[in-house]
Amino acid sequence: MAQDHRQHRPAPPRFTIKLAKPLDPELFNGTARKAAEAVSNSDKNRNKSTQLRRFYDELVLWETRANQQPAKFDEYLPFIRMINAKAAYAEGRKLVDRTFVNLLQQTLAEVKNPETLTACKLFWEAFVGFYKQLRQD
Repeated sequence: MAQDHRQHRPAPPRFTIKLAKPLDPELFNGTARKAAEAVSNSDKNRNKSTQLRRFYDELVLWETRANQQPAKFDEYLPFIRMINAKAAYAEGRKLVDRTFVNLLQQTLAEVKNPETLTACKLFWEAFVGFYKQLRQD
C-alpha cells in the first residue's frame, strides 16, 4: 500500500461574509481587516499585493459594467464567477494560497445581483487597503 507523502496542512480559515443588505457595519472594517490578516500570513512568495490587486481590478471592471448595464447582469455573472477559475490557476502556479482562493470563492458566491457585486467590490477594496498596510511588498 503506497503511503501518502503530502504534508498535512491545517484547513484555511473560513469567514462569514454576507454581501446582501443589511450590510454588517464591520464588513468593510473589522471583517476586511481580519481577512487581510489571514491572507497576509502566507509564505512571502505568495499573495503578493500586485497579484491580489489583479483580482480586485477584474472585480472593478465587472462591477462597472454591471452598473452601467444592470439588465445584462445575468450575462455577466458567469464571467464574474470565472474569477474563481483564475484564482485556482494562480494557486496552481503558487502565486496565491488556499486562504485567498477560499475567501474569493466565498465572496463571489454571495454575488447575486449588481447590488451584491458592488458590496463585493467594496469589501475587496477595503481588503486590499488593509492587506497593503500589513504586507508592504
